[in-house]
Amino acid sequence: MSDTDTDTAVPRWHVVGDWFDTCKCDIPCPCSFAQPPTAGECDGILVWHIREGSYGDVVLDDLNVLMLASFTGNIWAEHSDAYAAIFIDERADSAQRDAIEMVFGGQAGGWPAAFVSGAAMEMRGMEFAPIEFSIEDDLASWSAAIPGRIEARAEALTGPTTPEGARVQVTNLPGCETGPGQLATWGRSTADRADAYGFQWSREGQSSKHITFDWTGPDE
Repeated sequence: MSDTDTDTAVPRWHVVGDWFDTCKCDIPCPCSFAQPPTAGECDGILVWHIREGSYGDVVLDDLNVLMLASFTGNIWAEHSDAYAAIFIDERADSAQRDAIEMVFGGQAGGWPAAFVSGAAMEMRGMEFAPIEFSIEDDLASWSAAIPGRIEARAEALTGPTTPEGARVQVTNLPGCETGPGQLATWGRSTADRADAYGFQWSREGQSSKHITFDWTGPDE
């Protein structure tokens, strides 16, 4: 098959990286186990950092995407009142912006297409913004921010019987936000604040999780 699928005009693409969220749920977030959220409804910050990526000839390395989202019910089953706002890394050039919109919007196939279709969120807005992203190599902490508007920070979950330096991790999550076969590391938020597009909250101490992602498309 050629580099471009003639039916969809979508080039071959591949992105790998880090995803994390901070949300309203107690630890561990039931959504990751394909269950309704702790309070029956949830809102939070979702962050994607592309470590390496390409969309045809367009390189997507080191770019970020952030989403604010809310919903009622089980996001993997019956749910309602699902809303989102998307922020794309302002460092992306025109070609990179187009590629990210295609991949993360679901039009380029792969796992994002399945996630977008299932979540069925109404978009409140999309913009290009300065997204700060940081993650420790040992997964001790992770964070992201859009200065003055959004902040998400978390530390890896530990307890009295967790060996020093060890991480609380899960494989084969029933509701893995980044798709099958990824590794999740549980954390606790130290900051979870948003004030944009009608999303507004400020809290800490609730669920956070880091999950890898490895996506390809378009679908065969």
